[in-house]
Amino acid sequence: MANTTSAKKATRKIARRTAVNKSRRTQMRGAVRNVEEAIKTGDRAAAVKALANAEPALMRAAQRNIIHKNNASRKVSRLTAQIAKLAK
Repeated sequence: MANTTSAKKATRKIARRTAVNKSRRTQMRGAVRNVEEAIKTGDRAAAVKALANAEPALMRAAQRNIIHKNNASRKVSRLTAQIAKLAK
């Protein structure tokens, strides 16, 4: 349990930030899931459209330190590669 007033305030801030970050992480995961589902169905047009929504969501999450920037880049790269395979 926090004893000092600054520690109590820090606890409140952390709780607020955690709630916001959970929401952002959920949105990011949903965007990635939409791309993966489109890839699974084999619909290239839908996958490209979903990736256009997912890429900014991933980069925004990286910018806000929800995930590491390399992690975001890796996810985008792998999704793009999977979509490229659909064209063949």
